[in-house]
Formats: sequence, C-alpha cells, structure tokens
Amino acid sequence: MIRKYSQSNQYEKLIKGYQGLRDIVNYLSKFKILNYTLEAHYHFRELREQKIRIGTQDLRIAAISLSENSILVTRNYRDFSQIPNLRLQDWTI
Repeated sequence: MIRKYSQSNQYEKLIKGYQGLRDIVNYLSKFKILNYTLEAHYHFRELREQKIRIGTQDLRIAAISLSENSILVTRNYRDFSQIPNLRLQDWTI
C-alpha cells in the first residue's frame, strides 16, 4: 500500500498507510518473538527423521515450542497434534 501510494499524488492514502504500519508495529511489539535456536533446530531434525507429515514451517514452529518448553496456541490442532510431547492449546471459539 505504501509503495503504491508513494508513486502518486494520493498523499492522504500514503499518510494513512504509514499510520497503519506504525499501528501494526506497535501492536506486534507487545509479543515476545521466539528465536529459532540451535536447540530448536535439533528438535526440527528429530521431527523430520520421524517423518511427521506436516509442513516444514509448522515443524519449525513445533520445534521452537519444544525447545522453549512452551505451550503452542494454535487452531491447527489436526497437524500439531501429530508432534509427540508438544503441549497445545486451542483458543478458537
């Protein structure tokens, strides 16, 4: 959106785009972002060796959660429930 309006005379939409970006950054800054660490990578490799049939990025997410010994909040219970020892919580209504 910002790129689209920076090339035109629609400065009001450009300003609104930057305000939206600021709002998103402010909102996301409230969350702790977990790193993909060496320990997470080891978990990922173990999960790959088990031939669990879910997407690569979901396996990485599960590996991060396992390495942090945390609860993974997801609505994708079907895929993540295949991961041994992964603690899940579904917050969908």
